[in-house]
Amino acid sequence: MLEDLRQLLRRDQVWPFLLEPVPPAIDVSHRMILYVEGLTVSFDGFKALNDLNLYLEDGELRCLIGANGAGKTTLMDVITGKTRPDAGAVFFGQTLNLLERSEADIAALGVGRKFQKPSVFEAQTVYANLELAMKMNKGIWPTLLARLTPEQRDRIDQVLEIVGLDHRRGLAAGALSHGQKQWLEIGMLLIAEPRLLLIDEPVAGMTAQETERTAQLLTSLAGEHTVVVVEHDMEFVRSIAKTVTVLHQGAVLAEGSMAQVQSNPAVVEVYLGDSQ
Repeated sequence: MLEDLRQLLRRDQVWPFLLEPVPPAIDVSHRMILYVEGLTVSFDGFKALNDLNLYLEDGELRCLIGANGAGKTTLMDVITGKTRPDAGAVFFGQTLNLLERSEADIAALGVGRKFQKPSVFEAQTVYANLELAMKMNKGIWPTLLARLTPEQRDRIDQVLEIVGLDHRRGLAAGALSHGQKQWLEIGMLLIAEPRLLLIDEPVAGMTAQETERTAQLLTSLAGEHTVVVVEHDMEFVRSIAKTVTVLHQGAVLAEGSMAQVQSNPAVVEVYLGDSQ
Protein backbone atom coordinates (compact mmCIF):
# COMPACT_ATOMS: atom_id res chain seq x y z
CA MET A 1 0.00 0.00 0.00
CA LEU A 2 2.73 2.45 0.97
CA GLU A 3 4.70 1.63 -2.19
CA ASP A 4 1.55 2.11 -4.28
CA LEU A 5 1.05 5.55 -2.78
CA ARG A 6 4.65 6.44 -3.49
CA GLN A 7 4.27 5.35 -7.12
CA LEU A 8 1.31 7.70 -7.51
CA LEU A 9 3.65 10.62 -6.87
CA ARG A 10 6.33 11.38 -9.39
CA ARG A 11 9.57 11.55 -7.49
CA ASP A 12 11.01 14.19 -9.81
CA GLN A 13 8.20 16.59 -8.93
CA VAL A 14 8.23 18.93 -5.93
CA TRP A 15 5.14 18.60 -3.78
CA PRO A 16 4.59 21.61 -1.48
CA PHE A 17 3.18 19.59 1.41
CA LEU A 18 6.43 17.60 1.56
CA LEU A 19 8.51 20.69 2.12
CA GLU A 20 9.37 22.54 5.30
CA PRO A 21 8.40 26.25 5.17
CA VAL A 22 11.38 28.39 4.24
CA PRO A 23 12.53 30.32 7.36
CA PRO A 24 13.02 34.07 7.11
CA ALA A 25 16.49 35.37 6.28
CA ILE A 26 18.78 36.28 9.17
CA ASP A 27 20.07 39.83 8.92
CA VAL A 28 23.72 39.85 10.03
CA SER A 29 24.63 43.05 8.20
CA HIS A 30 26.11 44.39 11.45
CA ARG A 31 28.11 41.14 11.89
CA MET A 32 26.11 40.21 14.98
CA ILE A 33 23.89 37.12 15.02
CA LEU A 34 22.56 37.24 18.59
CA TYR A 35 21.56 40.21 20.72
CA VAL A 36 20.62 39.59 24.35
CA GLU A 37 19.80 42.78 26.25
CA GLY A 38 18.52 43.45 29.76
CA LEU A 39 17.49 39.83 30.28
CA THR A 40 15.93 39.13 33.67
CA VAL A 41 14.40 35.86 34.84
CA SER A 42 13.11 35.24 38.36
CA PHE A 43 12.07 31.99 40.00
CA ASP A 44 10.22 32.44 43.30
CA GLY A 45 12.04 35.69 43.96
CA PHE A 46 15.47 34.36 42.96
CA LYS A 47 16.97 36.14 39.96
CA ALA A 48 18.45 33.44 37.74
CA LEU A 49 19.28 36.17 35.22
CA ASN A 50 19.78 39.75 36.31
CA ASP A 51 19.79 42.40 33.56
CA LEU A 52 22.12 40.27 31.44
CA ASN A 53 23.60 41.55 28.16
CA LEU A 54 25.32 39.30 25.63
CA TYR A 55 26.28 39.84 21.98
CA LEU A 56 27.57 37.17 19.60
CA GLU A 57 29.29 37.78 16.28
CA ASP A 58 28.25 35.69 13.31
CA GLY A 59 30.60 32.71 12.99
CA GLU A 60 32.41 33.04 16.31
CA LEU A 61 33.13 30.36 18.88
CA ARG A 62 32.25 31.64 22.37
CA CYS A 63 32.86 29.82 25.64
CA LEU A 64 30.45 30.46 28.49
CA ILE A 65 31.70 29.65 31.98
CA GLY A 66 30.53 30.20 35.54
CA ALA A 67 29.78 28.35 38.73
CA ASN A 68 26.64 26.27 39.15
CA GLY A 69 23.69 28.64 39.45
CA ALA A 70 25.41 31.42 37.52
CA GLY A 71 22.62 31.48 34.91
CA LYS A 72 24.14 29.55 32.00
CA THR A 73 21.32 27.04 31.58
CA THR A 74 18.61 29.64 32.10
CA LEU A 75 20.19 31.82 29.42
CA MET A 76 20.09 28.95 26.92
CA ASP A 77 16.53 28.14 27.97
CA VAL A 78 15.48 31.69 27.10
CA ILE A 79 17.33 31.75 23.78
CA THR A 80 15.66 28.49 22.70
CA GLY A 81 12.17 29.49 23.88
CA LYS A 82 11.91 27.07 26.79
CA THR A 83 11.74 29.85 29.40
CA ARG A 84 10.07 33.24 29.07
CA PRO A 85 11.91 36.14 30.74
CA ASP A 86 10.44 38.77 33.03
CA ALA A 87 12.19 41.50 31.06
CA GLY A 88 14.66 42.01 28.24
CA ALA A 89 15.07 41.32 24.54
CA VAL A 90 16.57 38.49 22.48
CA PHE A 91 17.06 39.01 18.74
CA PHE A 92 18.41 36.56 16.17
CA GLY A 93 20.09 38.84 13.70
CA GLN A 94 18.79 42.36 13.42
CA THR A 95 15.09 41.65 13.06
CA LEU A 96 13.98 38.27 14.43
CA ASN A 97 12.56 38.58 17.94
CA LEU A 98 12.98 35.17 19.55
CA LEU A 99 10.77 36.07 22.50
CA GLU A 100 7.79 36.13 20.15
CA ARG A 101 8.41 32.59 18.90
CA SER A 102 7.87 29.05 20.11
CA GLU A 103 10.62 26.48 20.73
CA ALA A 104 9.80 24.77 17.42
CA ASP A 105 9.87 28.06 15.51
CA ILE A 106 13.23 29.01 17.04
CA ALA A 107 14.71 25.65 16.07
CA ALA A 108 13.37 26.09 12.53
CA LEU A 109 15.06 29.49 12.33
CA GLY A 110 18.42 27.80 12.84
CA VAL A 111 19.07 27.64 16.59
CA GLY A 112 20.26 24.18 17.66
CA ARG A 113 20.87 23.04 21.22
CA LYS A 114 22.74 20.05 22.57
CA PHE A 115 22.27 19.09 26.22
CA GLN A 116 25.01 17.58 28.36
CA LYS A 117 23.67 14.01 28.23
CA PRO A 118 23.58 12.68 24.66
CA SER A 119 20.08 11.95 23.40
CA VAL A 120 20.21 9.64 20.41
CA PHE A 121 17.97 6.84 19.12
CA GLU A 122 20.09 3.96 20.41
CA ALA A 123 18.23 1.19 18.57
CA GLN A 124 18.66 2.97 15.24
CA THR A 125 21.84 3.07 13.18
CA VAL A 126 24.09 6.11 13.14
CA TYR A 127 22.92 6.81 9.59
CA ALA A 128 19.24 6.51 10.56
CA ASN A 129 19.73 8.94 13.45
CA LEU A 130 20.95 11.58 11.01
CA GLU A 131 18.14 10.80 8.60
CA LEU A 132 15.56 11.23 11.36
CA ALA A 133 17.11 14.55 12.37
CA MET A 134 17.17 15.92 8.84
CA LYS A 135 15.31 19.18 8.30
CA MET A 136 12.12 18.20 6.53
CA ASN A 137 8.39 18.28 7.05
CA LYS A 138 7.60 15.77 9.83
CA GLY A 139 3.86 15.51 9.11
CA ILE A 140 2.22 12.10 8.65
CA TRP A 141 1.93 12.19 4.86
CA PRO A 142 5.38 13.63 4.21
CA THR A 143 6.89 11.03 6.54
CA LEU A 144 5.09 8.18 4.78
CA LEU A 145 5.86 9.34 1.25
CA ALA A 146 9.22 11.02 1.42
CA ARG A 147 12.42 9.37 0.32
CA LEU A 148 15.89 10.76 0.65
CA THR A 149 17.04 12.69 -2.37
CA PRO A 150 20.60 12.31 -3.69
CA GLU A 151 21.35 15.73 -2.20
CA GLN A 152 20.10 14.62 1.22
CA ARG A 153 22.20 11.45 1.06
CA ASP A 154 25.22 13.56 0.16
CA ARG A 155 24.50 15.82 3.14
CA ILE A 156 24.34 12.86 5.53
CA ASP A 157 27.64 11.57 4.13
CA GLN A 158 29.16 15.01 4.62
CA VAL A 159 28.02 15.24 8.24
CA LEU A 160 29.24 11.71 8.98
CA GLU A 161 32.67 12.78 7.76
CA ILE A 162 32.60 16.03 9.75
CA VAL A 163 31.84 14.27 13.04
CA GLY A 164 34.19 11.38 12.32
CA LEU A 165 31.57 8.62 12.24
CA ASP A 166 31.62 7.62 8.58
CA HIS A 167 33.07 4.22 9.51
CA ARG A 168 30.26 3.73 12.06
CA ARG A 169 27.30 4.58 9.79
CA GLY A 170 25.73 1.11 9.98
CA LEU A 171 26.32 0.60 13.69
CA ALA A 172 23.49 0.93 16.20
CA ALA A 173 23.90 4.22 18.07
CA GLY A 174 23.66 2.37 21.38
CA ALA A 175 26.92 0.58 20.58
CA LEU A 176 28.89 3.81 20.27
CA SER A 177 31.25 5.06 22.97
CA HIS A 178 30.17 8.00 25.09
CA GLY A 179 32.26 10.40 23.05
CA GLN A 180 30.96 9.02 19.76
CA LYS A 181 27.37 9.50 20.96
CA GLN A 182 28.21 13.13 21.70
CA TRP A 183 29.59 13.55 18.18
CA LEU A 184 26.51 11.87 16.71
CA GLU A 185 24.24 14.27 18.53
CA ILE A 186 26.29 17.21 17.25
CA GLY A 187 25.85 15.68 13.80
CA MET A 188 22.09 15.51 14.37
CA LEU A 189 22.16 19.24 15.01
CA LEU A 190 24.32 19.93 11.98
CA ILE A 191 22.07 17.96 9.64
CA ALA A 192 19.31 20.52 10.34
CA GLU A 193 21.63 23.30 9.09
CA PRO A 194 21.64 25.59 12.14
CA ARG A 195 23.28 29.02 12.20
CA LEU A 196 23.70 29.01 16.00
CA LEU A 197 24.78 25.98 18.04
CA LEU A 198 24.41 25.90 21.84
CA ILE A 199 26.55 23.06 23.22
CA ASP A 200 26.32 22.14 26.92
CA GLU A 201 29.37 20.47 28.55
CA PRO A 202 30.39 18.45 25.49
CA VAL A 203 33.46 16.76 27.02
CA ALA A 204 32.05 15.61 30.36
CA GLY A 205 32.94 11.93 30.79
CA MET A 206 35.18 11.79 27.71
CA THR A 207 38.60 10.25 27.43
CA ALA A 208 41.57 12.53 26.75
CA GLN A 209 41.62 11.42 23.11
CA GLU A 210 37.88 12.06 22.70
CA THR A 211 38.25 15.46 24.33
CA GLU A 212 40.98 16.42 21.87
CA ARG A 213 38.86 15.27 18.94
CA THR A 214 35.88 17.27 20.26
CA ALA A 215 38.02 20.39 20.47
CA GLN A 216 39.01 19.93 16.83
CA LEU A 217 35.39 19.33 15.81
CA LEU A 218 33.96 22.42 17.54
CA THR A 219 36.79 24.62 16.28
CA SER A 220 36.13 23.43 12.72
CA LEU A 221 32.44 24.36 12.97
CA ALA A 222 33.08 28.02 13.81
CA GLY A 223 32.85 30.30 10.82
CA GLU A 224 30.05 28.53 9.00
CA HIS A 225 28.22 28.31 12.33
CA THR A 226 28.21 30.39 15.49
CA VAL A 227 29.09 28.08 18.38
CA VAL A 228 28.46 28.69 22.09
CA VAL A 229 30.07 26.14 24.41
CA VAL A 230 29.16 25.88 28.10
CA GLU A 231 31.92 24.01 29.88
CA HIS A 232 33.53 23.56 33.32
CA ASP A 233 36.72 21.91 32.06
CA MET A 234 39.12 24.85 31.98
CA GLU A 235 41.80 22.97 30.06
CA PHE A 236 39.28 22.29 27.33
CA VAL A 237 38.12 25.93 27.34
CA ARG A 238 41.73 27.09 27.01
CA SER A 239 42.20 24.79 24.01
CA ILE A 240 39.31 26.25 21.97
CA ALA A 241 38.40 29.69 23.32
CA LYS A 242 39.07 32.99 21.63
CA THR A 243 36.44 34.81 23.65
CA VAL A 244 35.17 33.75 27.07
CA THR A 245 32.13 35.13 28.88
CA VAL A 246 31.97 34.59 32.64
CA LEU A 247 28.55 34.60 34.30
CA HIS A 248 28.04 35.23 38.00
CA GLN A 249 24.71 35.61 39.81
CA GLY A 250 22.81 35.92 36.54
CA ALA A 251 24.93 38.67 34.96
CA VAL A 252 28.12 38.98 32.93
CA LEU A 253 31.03 39.30 35.33
CA ALA A 254 33.81 39.49 32.74
CA GLU A 255 34.42 38.94 29.05
CA GLY A 256 37.50 38.72 26.86
CA SER A 257 40.30 36.36 25.91
CA MET A 258 41.15 33.48 28.21
CA ALA A 259 44.25 35.35 29.34
CA GLN A 260 42.21 38.44 30.18
CA VAL A 261 39.61 36.41 32.07
CA GLN A 262 42.25 34.46 33.99
CA SER A 263 43.92 37.66 35.14
CA ASN A 264 40.66 39.32 36.23
CA PRO A 265 40.71 39.44 40.07
CA ALA A 266 36.92 39.21 40.34
CA VAL A 267 36.83 36.08 38.18
CA VAL A 268 39.64 34.46 40.13
CA GLU A 269 37.86 35.20 43.39
CA VAL A 270 34.41 33.89 42.48
CA TYR A 271 35.13 31.14 40.00
CA LEU A 272 38.61 30.15 38.80
CA GLY A 273 40.46 30.04 42.10
CA ASP A 274 43.01 27.22 41.97
CA SER A 275 41.80 25.95 38.58
CA GLN A 276 44.11 28.31 36.67
